[in-house]
Amino acid sequence: MHAIFFPIFVKIEKRIRMIIATGVITSIMFICTFLFFDKSIVILPILVVFTLFFTYFSLLEGIEKVEWFTLFIMPVLTVIALYFFYFLFPVRWLTRLPFLIFFGISVYANLLVSNIFNVGVEKSLQLYRAAFSVNYFYQTLLLFIVSNLIFSLKLSFFENGLLFFGVVSVLAIQLIWSIKLDQYIEKRVLYFGLLISWIITQVSVLISFIPLQSPISALALSSGYYIVGGLVYLHIDSRLFKETIREYLFVLGFIICVVFLSISW
Repeated sequence: MHAIFFPIFVKIEKRIRMIIATGVITSIMFICTFLFFDKSIVILPILVVFTLFFTYFSLLEGIEKVEWFTLFIMPVLTVIALYFFYFLFPVRWLTRLPFLIFFGISVYANLLVSNIFNVGVEKSLQLYRAAFSVNYFYQTLLLFIVSNLIFSLKLSFFENGLLFFGVVSVLAIQLIWSIKLDQYIEKRVLYFGLLISWIITQVSVLISFIPLQSPISALALSSGYYIVGGLVYLHIDSRLFKETIREYLFVLGFIICVVFLSISW
């Protein structure tokens, strides 16, 4: 496929390719909003295939080795999460239009981030930090959406643990990989990624025993991921100072207070 499409697509400017990809994926999502959720078993694979193809269409040049996995994770998972998230709201134009605008912005942002990770960051440190922050933001948002969905299913603590371990492992490994952007997944990336996943899995199991509404549970879990992932990132980047730890502890204390006040005794 690469040999066939590369000479054709490479003639189009990359930014134009990303705009085209965003427009096509958003158009497909627009059509999906008119279909009932029970059709998702057919719609979702189609949506994933189109997202994979148009992510490839956008990036194209320089995709090597592990990047065939790490550069495609966030565009695909963001599309899947937002697809499920849409059906949590009443299906009407009042919600459809703002959702599609946010969806289009999210798709373009993730394609742009994947492109920055793809071309290498040594050319612009500020550009990399902006891309890393956007990627981290969408990971946290994605985990909030997925957590809300999972907790709303009222599964057992064991099932919650398995689901969150799988989801967070993928997100955390991609996050840690994006710090150095190596061509391979090193042992350290796997170690820290699985460590983050294990911690968040324990949090999800604990939350399973606390009588909370799904949004509050999702907020607690995604905040936990934000805190743990941020601390690990700063540790790897050799910027983990006492002041920074205090800031994260303050956020943790605030979230614990919100959770405590939200418990349905």
